[in-house]
Amino acid sequence: MSFSPLIFLLLAMCTAGYWYATKKVLAGKGTDGGGYAGRPHQFGMYVVVWGLLPPLLLFLVWFVFTLLPLDRTTGPLQQVDQIIFPVLAMLAAAGGLYLGIQNIKPGLRVRKTLEGSVYAILILASTISVFTTVGIVFSLLFETLSFFEKVPLSEFFLGLNWSPQTALRADQVGSSGAFGAIPLFAGTMLITLIAMIVAVPLGLFSAIYMTEYASNGFRAVVKPILEILAGIPTVVYGFFAALTVGVFFRDVGSSLGLSVVSESALAAGVVMGMMIIPFISSLSDDIIMAVPQSLRDGSYGLGATHSETVRKVILPAALPGIVGAVLLAVSRAIGETMIVVMAAGFAANLTANPLEAVTTVTVQIVGLLVGDQEFDSAKTLAAFALALVLFVITLALNVIALVVVRKYREKYD
Repeated sequence: MSFSPLIFLLLAMCTAGYWYATKKVLAGKGTDGGGYAGRPHQFGMYVVVWGLLPPLLLFLVWFVFTLLPLDRTTGPLQQVDQIIFPVLAMLAAAGGLYLGIQNIKPGLRVRKTLEGSVYAILILASTISVFTTVGIVFSLLFETLSFFEKVPLSEFFLGLNWSPQTALRADQVGSSGAFGAIPLFAGTMLITLIAMIVAVPLGLFSAIYMTEYASNGFRAVVKPILEILAGIPTVVYGFFAALTVGVFFRDVGSSLGLSVVSESALAAGVVMGMMIIPFISSLSDDIIMAVPQSLRDGSYGLGATHSETVRKVILPAALPGIVGAVLLAVSRAIGETMIVVMAAGFAANLTANPLEAVTTVTVQIVGLLVGDQEFDSAKTLAAFALALVLFVITLALNVIALVVVRKYREKYD
């Protein structure tokens, strides 16, 4: 069933109900001589809520019905989808609009009703978000437990060799596999560290310059140009890293007598840092701009210079928000895949040398879930174990950031 015509008709009906309700309120007083307790548009929104709620509940019932294992391509069920459900939705909307208009009376506390509706919607949205997160965690957890039934915990967390090759047939040779994940997490941390070394200073310094030193004209031109970097697809960064940056580092290393491969952690980390600069710069810019002007004026009044005010007043006051911006950038770097695939490769090498090829957890997750491997094999289930550990690491970073924010926020609230 196509929902577009039905949604268009429902919105048209609600628009008509909104218009009629506002006209009714603007027409004058109620039947008992009292005025309406609310603004006309509030009564219009009240009628719209009445018009949308019944079709929404009907849609939820229909959605549960579609989950049943029934053949919906022929027979009565096809008529239910194409004819009966749209008609019932229209009738439900018409009935809701009628009841909403009938309830418009001078004694109606429409503002309280609307606020209650918004409150219920917010609770519903929060509940859905929480249950979605819980569902993701449990889906990862169940598959991870299945993985650890096949692979020991000690091998996964302490093993130094990653070669997740398992057999498709019972007689296949070389199918034992090795699932030591330390090289993957070491490669992830190495590339993320390089990216942060590039992105944090450049992003933070550019934000400080644009907020505290640059003229309004310069800021109006340069800031949008800087934020264009955030809109470039990651595959473009990947091509740039593989065809330009990686080759450049290899040539420079050769001239210096160093062995630098084209696919290296350095190339992937530098380009990833360039991609993350707008995240840190834009967020830090907004955070520094939000520092109260009274703090600046007080610092100047005590005789501090502009640079001293920035270093000793503005940055400490904005530090909690800056920590949050850096955390967001770290999460973005940990979750990046395309740049690493094209610039660092799939080699699971345990090394701290940024001139060598490494891989990351997200790259291996993608590699494990493609191909003809059975879903219940150790190779496929390893992707869920990697994802769960990565989730725990990200959660730990959030907890650390929360502790830092609370520690410094007490001084400036």
